[in-house]
Amino acid sequence: MNSTKHQLLLLLIFLTCVQGFAQQEKRLERADENFKKFAFVDARKIYLRVAESGYESMDLFRKIGDSYYFNAELENAVPWYEKLISNYVDEVEPEYLFRYSQSLKSVERYDEADEIMEKFNGLTGNDQRAEYFMNRRDYLKFIEMQSGKFRLLDLSVNTKYSDYAPSFNHQGQLVFASASGGNGMSKIVHEWNEMPFLDLFSSDIIEENGILQTPKKIKGKINTRFHESSTSFSKDGKTVYFTRNNYTKRRLGSNSEGIILLKLYRASFIDGKWTNIEELPFNSNDYSVAHPALSPDGKQLYFASDMPGTKGLSDLFVIDINDDGTFGTPKNLGDIINTEGRETFPYVSDSGRLYFASDGHVGLGGLDVFVSVPEDSGELSRPYNVGRPVNGSEDDFSFVLNESTKIGYFASNRKGGKGSDDIYSFKQTEELITECNQYVTGKVTDANTKDIITEAEVILMDENNTELQRTATNDKGVYKFDLECDTNYVIRAVKAGYGPTEVLLSTNKVLEFEHNLALQLGEPGLQDGEAKPGEDLAKMLALQIIYFDFDKSNIRSDAEVELQKIIAALKEYPELKIDVRSHTDSRADDNYNMALSERRARSTVKYIIEKGGIDASRVTGRGYGESQLMNTCHNGSKCSEEEHQLNRRSEFILVE
Repeated sequence: MNSTKHQLLLLLIFLTCVQGFAQQEKRLERADENFKKFAFVDARKIYLRVAESGYESMDLFRKIGDSYYFNAELENAVPWYEKLISNYVDEVEPEYLFRYSQSLKSVERYDEADEIMEKFNGLTGNDQRAEYFMNRRDYLKFIEMQSGKFRLLDLSVNTKYSDYAPSFNHQGQLVFASASGGNGMSKIVHEWNEMPFLDLFSSDIIEENGILQTPKKIKGKINTRFHESSTSFSKDGKTVYFTRNNYTKRRLGSNSEGIILLKLYRASFIDGKWTNIEELPFNSNDYSVAHPALSPDGKQLYFASDMPGTKGLSDLFVIDINDDGTFGTPKNLGDIINTEGRETFPYVSDSGRLYFASDGHVGLGGLDVFVSVPEDSGELSRPYNVGRPVNGSEDDFSFVLNESTKIGYFASNRKGGKGSDDIYSFKQTEELITECNQYVTGKVTDANTKDIITEAEVILMDENNTELQRTATNDKGVYKFDLECDTNYVIRAVKAGYGPTEVLLSTNKVLEFEHNLALQLGEPGLQDGEAKPGEDLAKMLALQIIYFDFDKSNIRSDAEVELQKIIAALKEYPELKIDVRSHTDSRADDNYNMALSERRARSTVKYIIEKGGIDASRVTGRGYGESQLMNTCHNGSKCSEEEHQLNRRSEFILVE
């Protein structure tokens, strides 16, 4: 990728992210107003206070990172995910490797992001996001899907010099440029070597197999002692447009730097020869205009140029040809076709498809051949790579196709040829995939119960986390989005009482199909809502269970982190009052468990008052022993340790 293209791409990503961040900031401002009115506790403020106090834990780093990540503030999530991965890489869920990688991209740490994604792939194996990442490391899946639709044929007209730029004329012949004789100048624009001059030749075509007869120089005054190359012929055979060095009226022109550029010319076919050669009026000594291609009706001329207004090294343009032979104003084909790289060698088939060569669109290396099809609106579609074997790792260009016979030709400098550029013939065996009508659909379900969740918000975002669309699941828990092909998306589902869930989706396959993507919501987490008396603040803050050592009531270090979150909430909202309710499992005498839970409740209340500096009037507590079990693990029941742990809990109930 050239430096200019890289800079423009980064600028586009930056501006897109800024827009997304601004939208999220407005949402946060509205949320802060609700928080001041006692509507929900702002978890991020609380978590940050805990971290600033010097406490560390996997869950703390995870929650702070998430608070930024899910608000599209990915650059702020980086240091917290970095702490998480650095300290707990063997314990953290693989999902956080993915989120860390996405966040690293937001600060242009691409190499590190790729390394994290490789770890993510190693841990997940069959995760779609990991699979997509690994497949995209070398080439697009779409190119592979498109490949194999052309069968290369033998061609013997190539020489040890440069042969390229084939086109069809009105007599059913193939006309092409060849440097098979003369004295040297340049091969193509801006590339100087010892090759002989290029002249135009024609060969008869054997339609059954595309084999070319012995080539002959075309007759008339087109060929000169300078370069002539790409051509385009009118249907009636009376006019040809062609490329030549800046050589008009026997005078060779150059720009201010002394470089001889390319121009377009037009000639008429009279008495079996090409004559009346004229330079086209939109040429210039200051830039190149080259590689003509007529539209099927002959009313428009496509060409390549680096004239002012060009986006890249060379762009494709189109110009109207008036009935009297005059021309309109050149029009750039726009961002759909042109990139910051090279777009060149256009060809328009009888059906109106535009074929061209580009190194700016994603390809297999060097110039690749692409096709853009006319849409109902009259505009051209975004380009599709035509795949192998036409395209390879070298330059592949000047593609032409007879849609009736399915015989075509292109040029390439690939290994195994006779000269620096060679012409290859082919037979098209299958139609290219050039239409896209794709969508994604799926159900949103509860991760634990597997029940469908209705009215869950499902958000479609681009790969930079900028929101594109938003919908809600229907009464069957189903969502649906229409998508563009060959595009990367992030799909996120959110629902009050659940943590958000997201997946990365790539639509490389240009087909209409149903992608049954089931998005499962996670465990209860932080959601906006009114904080009411009787609700458990621990659930609102998604606290981990506060554990005690066997037969002990002292506060463990891991429990301190969770209690600091409670303290931070009480400090953030001075009117809050809570009641600490501690519980045990059933694996001891009922009376003993009641006394143990009372000691643990008192220990917890004391910690909050003394360590947090919270007024004692705001914190009460008592123990409930095993009287309020969360499951069926009663006395004598056979339960796992995990099931017993669910009962050893502390609740922090809002009193007011």
